[in-house]
Amino acid sequence: MNKNIFAHDEWKRAEHMAVRECVGYYLFTHQLMEVTGPDACRFLDYIYPNNIASLAVGRDRYTTMLDDNGEIIDDVVILRLEDEKYWVSTLYGTKADDWFYYHSEDFDVDTCEITEDWHMFSIQGPKSPDVMNAILRDGVDGMKFFQNRFDEIRGANGADGVEVLVNRGGFTGEKFGYEVYCAADDADAVQDAIDAAVKAAGGREITEFQVFAWTLPTEAGFYYMRDLNHTNPFEVGLDKNINWDKDFIGKAALLKIKDAGPAREMVGFEVCDANEDFYIRSKQYGGPGEPVYIDGEDEEVGRVSKLVYSYVKNVNNGYILAKKGALKVGDRIKIHGYDCVITEKNWL
Repeated sequence: MNKNIFAHDEWKRAEHMAVRECVGYYLFTHQLMEVTGPDACRFLDYIYPNNIASLAVGRDRYTTMLDDNGEIIDDVVILRLEDEKYWVSTLYGTKADDWFYYHSEDFDVDTCEITEDWHMFSIQGPKSPDVMNAILRDGVDGMKFFQNRFDEIRGANGADGVEVLVNRGGFTGEKFGYEVYCAADDADAVQDAIDAAVKAAGGREITEFQVFAWTLPTEAGFYYMRDLNHTNPFEVGLDKNINWDKDFIGKAALLKIKDAGPAREMVGFEVCDANEDFYIRSKQYGGPGEPVYIDGEDEEVGRVSKLVYSYVKNVNNGYILAKKGALKVGDRIKIHGYDCVITEKNWL
C-alpha cells in the first residue's frame, strides 16, 4: 500500500490553511544576484525576454530566462531598487552567476551573488496587511503588487528599528502577501517581530517545505522551476509577457516555435480514484514522471510533472505535460490504473 503523504497529514493541512484563511510566514531565502552599472538595464533586457527596460524603480517583474534553444533554464523575479541597481531573485544563483558572466562581455555591468548577506521572510494570507502594519514604521497601506521599498521594523521598548526591504508579492497566489528582506545579522530580531505579530493575528509559522513550495503554489497554478525543465514558454503558458520588439537570448529559436506552434502544453489534473493510497510517480521527486495514455490507445500522450494536494478543494491535484490538444478539460483518463480527470491549472 502507498500512503498518501498529503491528504491525512493534519500538520500540513493546518499550515496550508493558515495561509488561505488567516496568515502564515516562513523563511525561504531565494538566492540573490545583484546587477549594477550603467548598462544594468540593457544587460538584463538581453538576458530575459520580458520587458525590463520599462521596469520602474521600486517595482518588480517576473520573467523566464531562456537558453539559445528557447528552453526555460530559470524563472526569476527582478526587483529594480535604483536607476542602476537591480536584484534578481532565483533558486539557482550559481547557475545565474555563470550565465551572467558568460554574457556580460559587451556590457558595462557588475554582477555578483549576495545571497549570504540577506534573509527573506514571506508573510502570506488575508491578514498579512495587519501583520505588516503592526511591525513596520510606514506600514503597507496603498502598496501595490510587485512594489518594493525600504522600511523599518519597529524596535521593542524604544530600541532602534531594523532596516528592511519590503516587497509585495509571494509564491502562494494570495491577494495579500509580502516579502521582507533583511541583513543576515538582523534575521533573528526580524523573525521575532514577525512571529509575534503573526501569532497575535491568529496565524502561525509555516515549517513544511512541501506546503510553501508545493501545495500552496500549485493550488494557485504556479510553477516550481523543476516543473519547467526542458519546456519553452509557449508550452507552459508563459509567453504572454515576451517583448518581441527587442533582442534577447533564445529569440530566434522561440520565433520558430511561435510560427510552428508548441508541440506540448501543461494541463491540470485531479486523481478521483476511490483508492486514496494510490501510486503515481511525478517528476518533482526525480525521474521522468508517470506516463499518461488515453484510454484504449497505446501511444503515450504525456508525463506527470507534479502531483500534490489541494487542501482548499480536498483533492489530489497536479500538472501533466502533454501533447498539444491531446487532453481537454473534463477528459476522464487512467494514470497507472487510477481514475483521473483533466482540469484547469487553478484550484482557488
